[in-house]
Amino acid sequence: MDAHYPPELIVDLQAKAKEFRREILKMITTAGSGHPGGSLSVIDILTALYFHVLRHDPKNPAWPDRDRLFLSKGHASAAIYVCLAYAGYFPKEWLASFRKLGSPLQGHTHLPLAGIEMEGGSLGQGLSVANGSALAARLDGKNHRIFCVMGDGEIDEGAVWEASMAAAHFKLDSVTAILDANTAQQTGYTKDVMNSEPKADKWKAFGWTVYEIDGHNFEQLLWALEPERVVTGKPTFIVARTMKGKGVSFMEGVIDFHGKALTQEELKRALEELA
Repeated sequence: MDAHYPPELIVDLQAKAKEFRREILKMITTAGSGHPGGSLSVIDILTALYFHVLRHDPKNPAWPDRDRLFLSKGHASAAIYVCLAYAGYFPKEWLASFRKLGSPLQGHTHLPLAGIEMEGGSLGQGLSVANGSALAARLDGKNHRIFCVMGDGEIDEGAVWEASMAAAHFKLDSVTAILDANTAQQTGYTKDVMNSEPKADKWKAFGWTVYEIDGHNFEQLLWALEPERVVTGKPTFIVARTMKGKGVSFMEGVIDFHGKALTQEELKRALEELA
């Protein structure tokens, strides 16, 4: 992997991701519920996408030629809401309303919030939606890229593997699926619940171009997400190795923080680490 990016770009993305981690934890703590572990593991991926990779226009969310991003692990809604707010899709002040009754920022992503491309309640659906979007773009003669961000435990779902076969069969090279491989899910570690290793070999066998990277390393993320990584006629799968609760020492790798809000004391400790 030969990736050379301007140091100021990497520093800027790292600073954004740290700020977003603080916002995520404050949102979830204020709400008293949410999914902090998976939101912290995926935030570097989403930061790279929204602030460098995606072709999008916050002032025109329905722009027909925009790239599409489908957050299949919709329970990590706090992470995508922060990115959308800071990108300019809606006021940052809305973040304080996370999960409140009547708020547009509910616990799982939903339409018609600006910047959200799919309902994110039921796991295992995002890749099929991405495939449909790619087929529609082909019919319309469009060349936008389509990204699907999935969770580690989510690929227990059989629908994901059906969709993976379909993407390869229909040669959907506009599709890039990114796996937030944080090794943990709601009920335990993925190796114990449903071991999907070796992930890279399996997706290669299903006909995908596969890259395996450190999902918290922005140089590796940007490299893997470049259009040059796409092989004509093949969808792209990125195994982004991440850490649940990344950035806060007492949360990292801890199953309990899959769907557990922090206490005020825990929030204080976390924010001190993220200062």
